[in-house]
Amino acid sequence: MAAGLLLEIRRGTQSALLVIREADPPSSPVDVSVAADRVEARSSGSCAAAALPAEVRLAPSSCRGLRRLPGDGLHLRMRLRCPPPGSDLVSTLRESLKPQKNYVFYCQSCGDIIVKDQRFFRVLPLPSENWSALVEEWCCHPNPFPTSTLHPQHGDCFLGDTFFLLNSKSESHVPEFPMCCSETGHHTSQSHSNLKSKENTRVVCKRCKTMLGETISSDTIKYYVTEVIIQPSERSFSPTPRSQFIQSVVAQCLVELSSAKSTFRFTLKGHNGKIYILIWLLNSDTLLVESSGSSSSHGVFTPFGDIFIPSSGPVGTWNAVKVLYQPCINSRNKELADAWENDIGVHPLKFPSETCLELLLILGLSTTSLPPSLRCMNSFQYPAGSKEG
Repeated sequence: MAAGLLLEIRRGTQSALLVIREADPPSSPVDVSVAADRVEARSSGSCAAAALPAEVRLAPSSCRGLRRLPGDGLHLRMRLRCPPPGSDLVSTLRESLKPQKNYVFYCQSCGDIIVKDQRFFRVLPLPSENWSALVEEWCCHPNPFPTSTLHPQHGDCFLGDTFFLLNSKSESHVPEFPMCCSETGHHTSQSHSNLKSKENTRVVCKRCKTMLGETISSDTIKYYVTEVIIQPSERSFSPTPRSQFIQSVVAQCLVELSSAKSTFRFTLKGHNGKIYILIWLLNSDTLLVESSGSSSSHGVFTPFGDIFIPSSGPVGTWNAVKVLYQPCINSRNKELADAWENDIGVHPLKFPSETCLELLLILGLSTTSLPPSLRCMNSFQYPAGSKEG
């Protein structure tokens, strides 16, 4: 079996880290060849090789820092030339939703239609969650909106960081509420009354019972961006694997907020208010390319078409968002989580609790797929790419 290749490219700094992953202990010497458009690793008559995209060119003469790490393999750093990171890597929800157009809302998990042929008259961004507190800080007079909430009217769509609000009276099709389902159950104990009240606000898919959002008022529904796919009415529904969709949407939220608010630390909370993950965004300009070793495998790195989705064949490419993270389930890292929650420099993100657990699993799998030396930093878990991270 030939050595596998992992190439981590930073487009912002025009640099790359090449890791030749080999058996431990190595069974035979590895011959590494680096050209401007190609990387090869040969061992025991087999070869892992890949051609780079036309827009990425390595500088072989800049190779330096060759070292072998037990359990990892060979590490090598080099310079390269590639296009700088663009601002259009991810199409945002705010850019894709336009007024005076018809849209269909689908459950991301099963593809069932939630809202059919919805036309919006207005698509507006919501202010930040602490906008009322800012009024108190910046105005010399008492806050004129102490109890005001922003609710969409007929034909409105309000966009938040991780959700969007619709007026339920203007929907063509409304999903099922748990209060009409047997899954809510009947709580006879007074101590469970608050939980029952909270559960009765859940909006679930009629087909698969996945939580899609929550009712905010008698005529306002909040849908989470991780649970719903929105497409123009004229376009047919095309399913996306769940893990890829979650990675893409959460990475998009992190990149947008870090750019707009200059914040790089986030708490991921469930709809129940509990913190599930602490995330520290490192960069969003990484390109990962990976080739597993096999006899006579000669793959080609394809240009990045679908973001966060590996290309088929023996070679994969990902536009990656790199993060550090800490899990907070089962009271883990409670003191750190409490400190972050009270830090104004940390931005909270809210998703369904089940989605937070899914993301935590994705992060864990991404971490274990990396060489051991790249799995942690300053006690944080360290996945590379989205893949997530």
